[in-house]
Amino acid sequence: MKRKINCWEFRNCGMEPGGIFSKIYGECPVPEMMKFDGQNGGTGAGRACWMVMHNGSGIGPFVCRNRRVSCVQCEFFQRVQIEESHLDEYEISEKSHLGHKISIQ
Repeated sequence: MKRKINCWEFRNCGMEPGGIFSKIYGECPVPEMMKFDGQNGGTGAGRACWMVMHNGSGIGPFVCRNRRVSCVQCEFFQRVQIEESHLDEYEISEKSHLGHKISIQ
């Protein structure tokens, strides 16, 4: 079984506590949101980041402060939805706005 990664690991945003960009842009609240700790196998809200961004980002509902995109369009959101649906194999054929293709096997 693969280790489930958190949003800041997937995005490599550097805004987690102690991250390279956290002093410039401020720390992201997701890693510290222990209310969601363990949800979908994540640390803090690392695999439920859309719940935090919806509730208090100040940017708008379901918008990530890193890329400023809707969570439902986010590759990480889609990846978690697929992984947590317990499908053995799934591929999203449509490329995202970043040009990535998600493939879970």
